[in-house]
Amino acid sequence: MTIELSKEVRQQAISSIERYFLENMDEKIGNIAAGALLGFFVDEIGPVIYNMAVAEVQERIQTRVMEIDLEVNEDPFQYWRKYDHMKKR
Repeated sequence: MTIELSKEVRQQAISSIERYFLENMDEKIGNIAAGALLGFFVDEIGPVIYNMAVAEVQERIQTRVMEIDLEVNEDPFQYWRKYDHMKKR
């Protein structure tokens, strides 16, 4: 699966890379170089992060599915318990 960034997100990421270089590397990186660096990270590391997120979502969904029986479980044979309770009133 190819990870695609919207034009707006891509531009914000490039601006962030440019600022990072200015503040932490004490040198300027151009817009084209920052875009190339972003492309490298998205292509090379993006799938790792994406797969980690998918695995986390799967785990959360599995946990929720395992809890469904607790949320929607109905005890069987409750008629007489309700009936007896109503008679006492």
